[in-house]
This record gives sequence, structure tokens and C-alpha cells, in this order.
Amino acid sequence: MTHRKRRTYDHRVKAQIIATGNPHLFPELQIPLSTCRSWMRRGVGAVMTVDAPLESEAQLRHRIVKLERRVAILAAVLGLVLALLRVSGFKLEMGRVPDAQNKRLLLGAVERARKTMPLARALRVIGLSASRYHDWVGIRTGCSLTDRSSCPRSKPQRLTHAEVETIGDMVQSREHRHMSIRGLALHAQRVGRVFAHPATWAKLIRERGWRRPRLRLHPPKPKVGFRATAPNEAWHVDVTIIKLLDGTKAYLHGVIDNFSRRILAWTVADRLDPMNTCRVLAQAASNLQRPDAKVYMDSGVENLNKDVDALFSGSALQRIIAQIDVSFSNSLIEAWWRSLKFQWLFLHHLDNLATLRRLIEFYVVEHNRTIPHNAFRGQTPDEMYFGRGSTVPDELAERRREARKRRVEQNRRTACTNCRQDESPLDEDIAA
Repeated sequence: MTHRKRRTYDHRVKAQIIATGNPHLFPELQIPLSTCRSWMRRGVGAVMTVDAPLESEAQLRHRIVKLERRVAILAAVLGLVLALLRVSGFKLEMGRVPDAQNKRLLLGAVERARKTMPLARALRVIGLSASRYHDWVGIRTGCSLTDRSSCPRSKPQRLTHAEVETIGDMVQSREHRHMSIRGLALHAQRVGRVFAHPATWAKLIRERGWRRPRLRLHPPKPKVGFRATAPNEAWHVDVTIIKLLDGTKAYLHGVIDNFSRRILAWTVADRLDPMNTCRVLAQAASNLQRPDAKVYMDSGVENLNKDVDALFSGSALQRIIAQIDVSFSNSLIEAWWRSLKFQWLFLHHLDNLATLRRLIEFYVVEHNRTIPHNAFRGQTPDEMYFGRGSTVPDELAERRREARKRRVEQNRRTACTNCRQDESPLDEDIAA
């Protein structure tokens, strides 16, 4: 690739063409018409002359060598600085400069550089876009209008103050509270009040903190349902559907203890069989001498049938239908279904029932034995169910205190010399 050498002309030729207004004054120089028109549009610039006495040829050569050496040093320094910027990864287009003083320093450096180089080249050196530079300059100059953050003349496409007030009135009006933001923006265009995009409405609402008069009144719902005080006081039984990769459905029945959140029994089948509810309840009660727990279930066909009725009629278990016998739902086990599916099952290829059983068995064991529960302050469901983890919360609290203490000691050991010299007695008292 070859670069065309830039042509230069004597300043007297430029002055003569501007004075006469004739771009064809010197045809032998073959000056392009665009160059002549540019001269006539910009006018005669400043011409630098030397009034000092003429120097000898040796002195001029010495000065040229000295200047060339200085230029080479400056070019080397600039190369080192640019290499350092590239290695450090710092880029203005990828970061913010929130400090106004730092912005003024950058703008001042750019103004000084413009005296010797074009603005575009100066901005390219520091990695600052032209739009961002002009935006900073506009913020620095400000606007004399009290109701504007920037001069309207510099941004003629922005909404006027009256249009913004109209949008605010319509957003906060009770007359239009039944409309969505998009519908309200189109309605304002239909009635001829404001012609602005719905995204502009949303931006103004977010920036100005406008609140729509749309207080929703809902019937009170219990935030916390029934909570047992001991294991086997209350159980929850339910069934959930899991779709396999081939589109077939698998039905998972399970029983969870209300007090400990322990999974007491579960089974998977390829069809919805009412007997599976009886099986999981019988399995959960097999280790109890006299099971008299309250069993919460929904009103599905798998729970309300003659087989399940016979099971409850012949045992001390008490059946309670959620949202019928009590006002709250059977959400405790439904929350565990959600955790099982989205935290484990849906991360694997569910190709058949054997794979599904293996994955469910692993997660049930992990849930009961390994995964701590936040409601129990770090205890697992097994520890809550069998009463083996009463000391775990206190032990974890003590370990956290020891970890914080070790962290402080390690950070103090790695402090630099200046930090140790600047450390005051007040800081030592606070740390102690």
C-alpha cells in the first residue's frame, strides 16, 4: 500500500487566491479546486516568520540535530506510554470518569494538544470518542436556562420542557392509571398531546421517579403457613409430573416432614396410580410405633379415592385437605418439587425412568444428609429430624468469628510499610 505525498504551497500563493477569489489564478501549480475553495472559506491563517538574525549553516545543522534528538526522545516516551496503556488494559470507552476534576484535566490536555495536532488524532491517542468529548464540553459549558440540564440548541431533538411536564402529568394522573406505559404513550399521540416513543416515557419515569397511582389491593394471604413443633407432627404429601425427553410423563409421589423438611418417602411411576399415595404414606409410617401425624394434601384424584380413604380410616393418621379444611396451601412440598427440578433434574438428560430414579435418589440423600437449610441455621433435615444438630448453629457462629479474626490478622501481616506508619493508636483501639 502506497501513501500519496501531501502537497504544500507557499502562503503567498494562498493569500493571492483568497484576495482575488479566483481558484484558477496559478494553473501551472495544478492546485485542486477543493483546496482553493477550502482556502477561500477558511481565510488567511496566521503565518509564522522568523525575525531573528540569520544563523550560520553550522549553527542551523546543530539546532536541527538537537531538535531531531528531542523528537526521537518524545516519540520513544510516547511509545512507552501507549504500550503501558495497552498492557494495563485501561480504556476510556470501557470505563467511566465520574470525577469532574478528572474530566477537566482531560479536556485541558486535549485543548493543549489541539494546538499542534488535529482533534480527531488527539482523541484517538487517549481512546476518547468524539461524541463523548463533545458531551463533556457541553456539560462544562452548561446552559443559562434554569429548567434545562443542557442547552436545547445543542440537542434539538430532545423533548421540550412542556412535553416532559405533560408526560409527567399523564403518568401520575388517576384518569389514565388503567393504561400501560405503551398504551398511554400511544394514547397521547392519538389525542395530539405528546409524540414520543414509549421507551422515552419509561426512561423519564425511571429518571424522575414518577409513581403511578396504581395501588393494588389484594386479599391478605398468609406469608407463613402451618409450622410443626416436633418431627412427625405434620406431613405433606403430593405428586408432581416430570416430562422425559421422549415426551412421556413420570409421576413422582413424595412425603415431607413439616418440622425438619426431611423427605420421608418417595416413589416414581409411569402412570398416576392412587395406590402410590398409600405406598409412600405406609413407607413413611413404617418406622413409627403409632403414627398420628396430620397429613396435608390437595384435593387431587390421587388423594381422594377409596384406597386412600381406607388407609386413613384404619390408622391414626389425620387427613387435612389444603385450602378446604385449612386456608393455606400445600406449598411446603411444592417448593421442594421446584428445587428438585430446577436445581438438579433439569440439568440432566431425562431419557428413561431408570435414570430419573437414580437422579432422584441421589438428590433425596443429599437433601436429607448434606445440604444445610437456612431456616435451621445450618442444620440438615436429618439433624433436625433425629435431633443430632442442636450445637451446629453455635459452632458455625464461633467458626465465623474465628475466620474474621484470622482474616484481620492476615491482612495486617500483608500491609505495606506506609500502612504501618500511618496506623494511628485510634485505629488499633478500633481493631481491638
